[in-house]
Amino acid sequence: MRGPLGAVIGRYTSSDGSAPNDGIIKHNRKCRDITFLVIFIAFWVSMIVNSSFGFNQGNPLRLTYGLDYEGNVCGSKHRHRDLTQLELRYWLNPNQVYESGLKDGELKLANARTICLLDCPEPSDDTLNWVCDYPDGEIRLKMNDWIDRNYDYFEFLTPEMRNSSLQLQGPCYPVIFPSVNVYWSCQYIARASNSSLRHWQQMGGVNIQDDMIIDKSIRGAMNSRASVLKRYVADVGKSWPVLIVCGGLIPLFLSIIWLFLIRHFVAAMPWITVVFFNMLIISVTIFCYLKAGWIGNDAVTPIIGEHDPYFHVYGRELTHVRGVAILMTFISAVAILTSIAIIRRILMATSVLKVAAKVIGEVQELIIFPAIPFAMLAIFYMFWLLAALHLFSSGQVVQNNCNNTNCCAYDLVLKKVNCDHCCGYSIRYTPHITIAIFFHLFGCYWATQFFIASSATVIAGSVASYYWAQGEASPEIPFLPVFASMKRLARYNLGSVALGSLIVSFVESVRFILEAIRRRTKVRGTTPDHWFSRIGHYTSHGCLKSVEWTIKSVNRNAYIMIAITGKSFCKSSAIATELIINNIRRIGKVNVIGDVILFLGKLCVSLFSALFGFLMLDSHKYRSSHNKVSSPLLPVLACWALGYIVATLFFAVVEMSIDTIILSFCQDSEENQGNAQHAPPDLLETLDSNEEVEVQRLITH
Repeated sequence: MRGPLGAVIGRYTSSDGSAPNDGIIKHNRKCRDITFLVIFIAFWVSMIVNSSFGFNQGNPLRLTYGLDYEGNVCGSKHRHRDLTQLELRYWLNPNQVYESGLKDGELKLANARTICLLDCPEPSDDTLNWVCDYPDGEIRLKMNDWIDRNYDYFEFLTPEMRNSSLQLQGPCYPVIFPSVNVYWSCQYIARASNSSLRHWQQMGGVNIQDDMIIDKSIRGAMNSRASVLKRYVADVGKSWPVLIVCGGLIPLFLSIIWLFLIRHFVAAMPWITVVFFNMLIISVTIFCYLKAGWIGNDAVTPIIGEHDPYFHVYGRELTHVRGVAILMTFISAVAILTSIAIIRRILMATSVLKVAAKVIGEVQELIIFPAIPFAMLAIFYMFWLLAALHLFSSGQVVQNNCNNTNCCAYDLVLKKVNCDHCCGYSIRYTPHITIAIFFHLFGCYWATQFFIASSATVIAGSVASYYWAQGEASPEIPFLPVFASMKRLARYNLGSVALGSLIVSFVESVRFILEAIRRRTKVRGTTPDHWFSRIGHYTSHGCLKSVEWTIKSVNRNAYIMIAITGKSFCKSSAIATELIINNIRRIGKVNVIGDVILFLGKLCVSLFSALFGFLMLDSHKYRSSHNKVSSPLLPVLACWALGYIVATLFFAVVEMSIDTIILSFCQDSEENQGNAQHAPPDLLETLDSNEEVEVQRLITH
């Protein structure tokens, strides 16, 4: 049976009239859950080792640009060839592109000969343009001269080289089809230039296939799931200034402003939060409609640079944005209806927020304290994002095996047509890389939960000191309660915080994996047919979500009791759960409505961050040239997630203040036969009136 907590965290006169106990948070504390602290430290060491693998093997440019016929990444500098300015991938042999698009063809587009160029070549109306291999062997041209000549040195070729070029075996290849820059690849337009084709035929060139398959083959490769995923990850890397501004600075500023407003205008803030939330979610929805092309003509486009008037392509990115627009429409409708439904409950939330505002006024360091975990998280995220980009792009560049295809190309160094090593290159990903990526993602979530939990524990320890001292400036209260609470956390409770954050991360990971499996089985049409199986199939998601929410709620209360009692995580969870169950009717409605208002406040900050990120990504910098993002979707989601995390850190000041006061109130009531001796008057009025209403309702029925 647990003893009274008053002796642990504050001066009080016990029910038997005995003298006050020791003092505020002065009892026999010791380190708890050390095993999990060791596991957490070992995990960080593993994260560093895992990231070092990515830094050694990865190259983020692979996520954006392709490989040329030598296995070099376009847009980067290599040992024997500088391709820094040559960012575009171009398929030299149009017949290879055609063959790769045939259903029964053995040649894959990955094996087709590609080269890195500065811009996409265009056919000429007067003569036949050529794109030749990089100058080597007898071709005494520098790379800059080759670029200045529009990649053409056909006039310098020997008769043997010219003959092989007319057989589409290089080293020079004719420009027959116009092309346009689509995601840094020169997309063929299946509309051959009649003038260039006529010149080619007059020179005795082999027959060139002119068909829509040429267009579809390249487009299909660029719209594959792997290509889209790489582009989305690359978008996050390119938009790092947007992430800093909209995922860090803006939510930091808005969260601090919100705390100051809740401190001085607490009665109006719930109403302002609800109205502002609805305005923001409607604004984000309208902006999604704009980017989807349903309002105006500003839709997401894969074309980079000038548009070809005869070429229109709608990639998967546009479909994704339209899906988000539909989802936001549904969310907006639900949000507005929910806001109308909770209008009567906002007054109750205001009463609780007044108590929290009073505590923040007494412990003013609480307003600026979240800047410490914010700075630590910002440093961690910068390291994590850089490592993630390298991990996603890690792998070995290997030459494909295409012995069954008639693939030959002229080798300028060997001075002959070579059919042994003419296949294209690709990046080979091993199972180890997949495991490393998932480990890296899990590490991000666990570290985030750990920082949030540590911040919550510090805030709870600071607020508890003042509750049990009845707001008096007792000499027993540390001069800076926030830093005293941080010291206790670092000395005794890091293991308990690591355990709590690990539980949340593990449950969330399991839910994510099961949700992915559920979606995949739904796509493949393998959903159970039996009605009983379908019920289990569809309710499992809801159950897992409920379990996740329950664990997060229990953890939050456990952190409070850890800060107060110094007990282990499991013991603190049991104490907090018992207190809540014994007082569920008294505090349930007040706590839920307060959480709803705080949740809407977090969404306001994150939605504003997402909307501002949308506006920044809509500027010219991110819509053209090498900084172009393929879709604003993932960077905006990243801004939203980062904004929500930053808001969670700062709003935890109010959230944990409310929860700490309520739990302390429950314990105070139990120790004093139902009459809390240390509770502030505003809290007594709110909770007692809530209990009276509940009792009156039970008597009436």
